[in-house]
Amino acid sequence: MCEADKSAGSAVGSVLIENARTRVTEWRFPAKGDNTGWHRHEHDYVVVPLADGQLELREPGGQTRFAELRKGVPYFREKGVRHDVVNYNAFEFAFIEIEFLDGGGS
Repeated sequence: MCEADKSAGSAVGSVLIENARTRVTEWRFPAKGDNTGWHRHEHDYVVVPLADGQLELREPGGQTRFAELRKGVPYFREKGVRHDVVNYNAFEFAFIEIEFLDGGGS
């Protein structure tokens, strides 16, 4: 997920694929309130939810917004995003994060 701040989160990230062009990580949030910890994305990325659910996105300056996610419906974000992602569901939530690393291209 990139550059993390000192406060580690309780979500569990498992790298599934990593090469010069792409990193694919499965993120699991076992319970409501589990979070990634504050981090900044150093690469453009796509998120693919593995279930329907809602995430709380804590952003700099104390801003909070909520994202409604649908199983299998991806979304794209550009590098530079800084946030803490929190499970807002009463059940385990998970998504796949696909980062587009430097060094690829054709």
